[in-house]
Amino acid sequence: MAFKIFGLSDPLVKGILATGYTAPTEIQSQAIPIAIEGHDIIGCAQTGTGKTAAFVLPILNRLSHETSKNKLTKALIVTPTRELAVQIEKSILRYGRFLHLHTLAIYGGVNINSQLGKLRRGVDIVVATPGRLMDHIQRGTINLKHIEVLVLDEADRMFDMGFINDVQKIISFLPKGRQTMLFSATMSPQVKALTEGVLKSPKMIQVGPQSKPIDTITQRIYPVHKELKTDLLLYMLKNNHMYSVLVFSRTKHGADKINRRLSKADIVSTAIHSNKTQSQRQRALDGFKAGKYQVLVATDIAARGIDVTGITHVINYDVPCFAEDYVHRIGRTGRAEAIGEAITFVSPDEAKYLRGIEKFIERKLSPEKCEGFSYARSEPINPQQHQKQPHSGNKEHRPARQQQRANQSASARAGHNDSTPEQKQHFSGGRNRKNRSRKNFSRRR
Repeated sequence: MAFKIFGLSDPLVKGILATGYTAPTEIQSQAIPIAIEGHDIIGCAQTGTGKTAAFVLPILNRLSHETSKNKLTKALIVTPTRELAVQIEKSILRYGRFLHLHTLAIYGGVNINSQLGKLRRGVDIVVATPGRLMDHIQRGTINLKHIEVLVLDEADRMFDMGFINDVQKIISFLPKGRQTMLFSATMSPQVKALTEGVLKSPKMIQVGPQSKPIDTITQRIYPVHKELKTDLLLYMLKNNHMYSVLVFSRTKHGADKINRRLSKADIVSTAIHSNKTQSQRQRALDGFKAGKYQVLVATDIAARGIDVTGITHVINYDVPCFAEDYVHRIGRTGRAEAIGEAITFVSPDEAKYLRGIEKFIERKLSPEKCEGFSYARSEPINPQQHQKQPHSGNKEHRPARQQQRANQSASARAGHNDSTPEQKQHFSGGRNRKNRSRKNFSRRR
């Protein structure tokens, strides 16, 4: 089915074709006609199935028919991360290149003044993260009274990141008669509760099992001790055909550490996480998209904002604590029906997280061994062996070497009859050396 069948405006169809897309995905085929008719929508589909175009194209089509010369903000898209806001803005600009519409992405981490200037000049579509949007609302620098379409993108992630209170406040400033579309990769009870108070008689669109990754992703599990994870990662990167690799770390510190190790091994990589400035994050993402970096190391906060065509592998260096994050992570590969591979390193202490993932995706993942990689490692140190022994008057409780020294010292002090001549000479020599040292010290003073 071509996009033209949806009844989209000619300039919009021209813009879609200019991007290289000729046929819609399943979520787009179901959502676009319903959205064009003005219905509220709940769209639940797996990551990488084209949800962005499913709500962007109806918005562009709606605004392309409006002739008002006043630049009033008519559409608001709320999304959880900066990366997603930038990604959606770029999609709008690509699809709407032949339309005379103005779009602005507003998010934190950058100077607010440039956003203020563009808002004063007027924009048709605003893409925003909840926190920065609330800043503008409180300053009175954005007018939401004319919003015709609201999109809540990645609603489940907004709950995970604690944005739901801000989202509910934002909704309270919007007109009641708007059209609302909510899209999510998973449909948790919290998201369902939100839809009941925000949407009016919504049409439900479900594409694929919500908890399962798309079929084009091959999932592999590699049990490995924690201290060997970096070695295994380096081995795979150097010995397998991995051209565009996204590595996920559980922490920001871990992401930087992995990146440093890769760089020392002459693997071109960069890291992206919330401690980076927006310009640093954007440069890293742009460089990865352009093929400048073979590896991008990221944390979960960036997982849903990375839409890069051609990611060949996703590697979970750390197993995510939440099964939903696993689905979103590996959904960065195998996008738009492409083939992808997801690899997860599992240390013994992460086995519980793996069981949670298997239960969530309703699939048992068989462990594998990396051919050619040496799993040999030194025996783990028993922490109890390094605990300081409690002092005891009972010699039987002292470590053997300490006991031996105590016995030798006692024998020397008492002139023990069982001491050999060599032992006596040794102890005596020790005392003489000690005395000589004192004399020498006295002379030096």
